[in-house]
Amino acid sequence: MGLPKVIDIVHGGGGREMWEVIESLVVSRVPEKFKRVMGGIGLESLDDGAAIRIGDVYVVISIDSFTVKPIFFPGGNLGSLAASGSINDLLMMGAKPIAAMDALVVEAGTPSETIEKIIQSFIDVMTSEGVAIIGGDFKVMPHGQLDTAIMTVTGIGIAEHLIVDTNIRVGDKIVVTGPIAEHGAAIIAAQMGYSDKIKIVSDSKPLTKIMLPLLEKYGKYIRAARDPTRGGLAATLTEWASSANASIVIERCRIPIKQEVSHFLEMLGIDPLNVACEGVAVLAVDPEVADDVVKELRSLGAQEAEIIGEVRTPKNPVLRGKVIAITEIGGATIVEPQAAPVPRIC
Repeated sequence: MGLPKVIDIVHGGGGREMWEVIESLVVSRVPEKFKRVMGGIGLESLDDGAAIRIGDVYVVISIDSFTVKPIFFPGGNLGSLAASGSINDLLMMGAKPIAAMDALVVEAGTPSETIEKIIQSFIDVMTSEGVAIIGGDFKVMPHGQLDTAIMTVTGIGIAEHLIVDTNIRVGDKIVVTGPIAEHGAAIIAAQMGYSDKIKIVSDSKPLTKIMLPLLEKYGKYIRAARDPTRGGLAATLTEWASSANASIVIERCRIPIKQEVSHFLEMLGIDPLNVACEGVAVLAVDPEVADDVVKELRSLGAQEAEIIGEVRTPKNPVLRGKVIAITEIGGATIVEPQAAPVPRIC
């Protein structure tokens, strides 16, 4: 599609528009031999991070910038969100998170107490998950040139077996580890001033306690993994369907979602499949062990883990690269990924 003349808010929302900008602005301009190093993975995969092979293991590196409004939201704040998101990106590539570096940019005039709370939350989450904080940076922008703060985090992990989303194949089962759309719904409610009336709390949390045991036992059977943040489940599954040159068929009635979240988003006319999650993983799993994976997840505390669909070869070639949702009444619709319904979700 090419680079738009002007970058707009929609281009950072996690939908098709964002990926078109990334492809045009970066991926298409970097020579192939510079897209990865040392037998690892890099720009050619556009996964949750990159990997460099060193001996028998992979050093996995992720980087993400976090900008959320409000800075403090029901269930967390910018600091806890940044820590959880960075940890989860490493886990989704099959890595054990071991270290992180952060860069914080703050608007002049921000109360020190605000920044202290953000940083303390970041430290608390990282250290509770055994992740070292090994460095970082701090900058201040003039008042009015930044809305409070932006945090960028580089995560470092070690993996023996990489999970690369391009390995997804026909027959794989799609598993979610818990209820979807809670983070995005909580932020939308907060931005609209409904937090006191609608008790929706962000699911923002690290997934270490369920993912590390799962990776140890079933890592080689997990073909793809993603924490569906910007763009939600719809964006993740559409990317997977495209990379597999197949269709992904999901059953809406099997997708876990809390009633209060579903009702709130329905009231606004927003499809929960397009809404960000920050404490949920979506996995593509070998069908022979998919039921066992769900049982294992539930035993680890992910009580609402569920198989919601599978990867299929469509009879109609037009449906390749598409996500098809079977509705509650048995109909079928194509799921079109949309940009985040409001800006600054995560």
